[in-house]
Amino acid sequence: MDLTKLFNLEPHGPDTFVGIGPQYPWGGLYGGQIVAQALRAAALTVDFAQQVHSLRAYFIRRGDHTEPIRFEVDRIRNGRSFSTRRVVARQAIGAILNLEASFQIAETTDDLRPIPIDATLPSPDDLASDRWSAAFDRRWIPNDALGTTRDGAGRCAAWMRVTTELPADDQLLHRCWLAYLSDDLATDAVRAAHPQFAGTHHTTFTASLDHTIWYHRPMQADEWHLHDFSSHGYVGGRGLAIGHIFSLDGTHVATVAQEVLMRARQAQD
Repeated sequence: MDLTKLFNLEPHGPDTFVGIGPQYPWGGLYGGQIVAQALRAAALTVDFAQQVHSLRAYFIRRGDHTEPIRFEVDRIRNGRSFSTRRVVARQAIGAILNLEASFQIAETTDDLRPIPIDATLPSPDDLASDRWSAAFDRRWIPNDALGTTRDGAGRCAAWMRVTTELPADDQLLHRCWLAYLSDDLATDAVRAAHPQFAGTHHTTFTASLDHTIWYHRPMQADEWHLHDFSSHGYVGGRGLAIGHIFSLDGTHVATVAQEVLMRARQAQD
């Protein structure tokens, strides 16, 4: 599948859209894909003058790449400044994701930026690519190059960008792609922070439980952005990861939070 067409959702009745996803190396669907497509579906029912500023999604079931995904949008509220949408993504098995998103018309205020980029990290040009998809590039920052400037533990960071040039004026498309990419590092941060699970990619069961994004400023997903994640706790089998996303010039464009279910595989019986 051509991933540049991932967000070309087809209308399928009132406030209902259908999309598809590719087969991924691990099987099933990628959570970031479903979140991004659900955001796209929600935005298709909102006035174009309003941009998404936050979303929260709950992963319900594992998706199946062999069948289409139906996105059902509920217009919770249309306001002059804000609009709210709820989206349920369904397949034959039932609901696989529930998302709520809020959209806001542009508003000029003070612009405070108390969270700075870590300027000591190597640039993407100094790192090798370790991407797992042709749709985007990823430059993982080695552990020995990471400092301790972030709260939490298990810090993981990587530079990421979409490999296809995107229309500069389609901010929604750029934010959908950011949603896609933002699901990549949270599990690694939780695993790295846990003394039992660190370095155990093949002996742990993991699943994303929920995913939240706050969009702070306009961004261009086809340019390099630093995804800087760390874990803020683990209890009840659930690990919390918080990530800050910065453009190459240091602008803080988004903040991400995700809870990850993580268990030793033998505990699944």
